[in-house]
Amino acid sequence: MPTRPNVLFVMTDQQRFDTIGNTRLATPNLDRLVARGTVFDNAYSTSPVCVPARYTLRSGCEPTRTGVYDNTVPDGGHAAIRDRCGPYLAEAMGLRGYRTWGVGKFHTTPWDAPVGYETQRHSEEFYVSPEQRAGDAYASWIAAEHPEYDWIEALMGERTDMYYMPQLSPLPADCTVESWATREAIGLMSADDDRPWFGFVSYIGPHPPFAPPLPYNRMYDPDQMPDPVCGDRDTDHLDQHIPWMNHLVYAEDVDPHRARTLKARYYGEISYIDGCIGDLLDAVERRPDADNTVICFYADHGDLLGDHHGWQKESFFEASARVPFMISWPGRIAAGDRRSELVCLTDLFGLATSAAGQPELRQGSDLLGLLTSAAPPRETLFGYHGRPGTRRFKAMVRQRELKLIWLANGGHRLLFDLAADPHEIKPVQAERPEDADRLTALLAEHLRSEDVAEAFDDEELRTFPYEEWPLTRIHQFDLSRGVTGFGA
Repeated sequence: MPTRPNVLFVMTDQQRFDTIGNTRLATPNLDRLVARGTVFDNAYSTSPVCVPARYTLRSGCEPTRTGVYDNTVPDGGHAAIRDRCGPYLAEAMGLRGYRTWGVGKFHTTPWDAPVGYETQRHSEEFYVSPEQRAGDAYASWIAAEHPEYDWIEALMGERTDMYYMPQLSPLPADCTVESWATREAIGLMSADDDRPWFGFVSYIGPHPPFAPPLPYNRMYDPDQMPDPVCGDRDTDHLDQHIPWMNHLVYAEDVDPHRARTLKARYYGEISYIDGCIGDLLDAVERRPDADNTVICFYADHGDLLGDHHGWQKESFFEASARVPFMISWPGRIAAGDRRSELVCLTDLFGLATSAAGQPELRQGSDLLGLLTSAAPPRETLFGYHGRPGTRRFKAMVRQRELKLIWLANGGHRLLFDLAADPHEIKPVQAERPEDADRLTALLAEHLRSEDVAEAFDDEELRTFPYEEWPLTRIHQFDLSRGVTGFGA
């Protein structure tokens, strides 16, 4: 009987789908991973923001079951999600006889909640108390090994009003959180243990602020960067979350030059992380069991980067919701292949448990079965964001070339034919009302099947009179150092 494979999951944060195979962008190691395995060109984050995406990944369940529709988790939610959905992925792999380890950003609530790894080393984005900074594996490494940098409040770059300002990392390349996470992962990978291992490396970049280290900050010329792709502003902003979020992170009036400079720094971040991924791949390939190691690379969601007059994520436009997604397993999965089937982060739970020999798909599809033609492709993919029953609730339905974005705020619908209009510039719901109605009916049917009663008024999906949301700002200073705002 073949030895069970090692399984390595590598995740970036806020990396767009179109950074794979992009000729403007130098990513030799991601290209190497593409050549080693299969790329899914239609992969989605079904709730495109950090916390729900990660709970989807670790639980194998969608927001309709996790109850996590945005970056807030109700009190007691972390344990309750496990009770409702079953053991989290790392625990499930441990129960299958795997040695498990995880390094990087986990974004649980609370921040240090256990998710089942035998060894778990956190590196969260910022610190809300001195105890959290001291307990963060990366921040404590800086304090112990590089005290000359411990004075820095924002180790990954300044946030708040600088969130979408081009920056330079305050640290040299070999001291950044990505470099640290890579070294930690390589060490954990090589531990003396006869069990197969399940490893998870979760990079914080290229999440803003875009602050690549030298020399990656000057790797790309802003004048060579493409401008954002936008449709009619009023149409793009029917999703009120976009202008609200723009203002929240001080990005409501980004000029074209700044947009191109931000993209150049964003690409610099990705090229730097690509080098870290190269070190991971080298470590795998030095091992005698390299060919029996499943590697999956993906992102939690994308970034609008100015497309659709927006910044950040939490939108169902492709730039936000569609993600890079690659799987390799030499000898078992075709090398250099590209697939068009609909897949999503929820499928990763089933991928890992199937590779371990005891499949448990939960709400995901059978990726390994799909790749060997033993399982059918997914016909329809649903996505959700915002609490059902509120005006912030919105949904996505993707089926073949069509994508519907449904918004409770105003009851608006946007229908796109992605084959004819891949940049989602011209919605076609007025010209194709029967398709919009059909996909809306599928959405309602799926919500009923998941017992999401709060999404309905009687038999109809609950909508609200269109409203522009009150604008506000977010301040993300270093609370662990007592910094609570400007002038503090």
